[in-house]
Amino acid sequence: MSRKRTPEFREEAVRVALSSNQPRKVVAADFGVSLNSLNRWIAQHREKETTEPSDDVHKELARLRREVRELREERDILKKAARYFASQKS
Repeated sequence: MSRKRTPEFREEAVRVALSSNQPRKVVAADFGVSLNSLNRWIAQHREKETTEPSDDVHKELARLRREVRELREERDILKKAARYFASQKS
């Protein structure tokens, strides 16, 4: 019967496998898991990594949205000022 591994255990095994120069077979043996399991965890990690934007991406998106809102407000104010001053010349 296979043993259920915690998400933390899996993340650590994946981190070591991806960051070390050791072959995956050695890393799998060090963690006491099959090479097949380690490869599956790595594939899941990569899939998750590419589908979920990081916190930095979310923060940058929020910052850019604020900046766009501020720039639009400034643009609208300048348009109103331009119309006002154009009407004053007449």
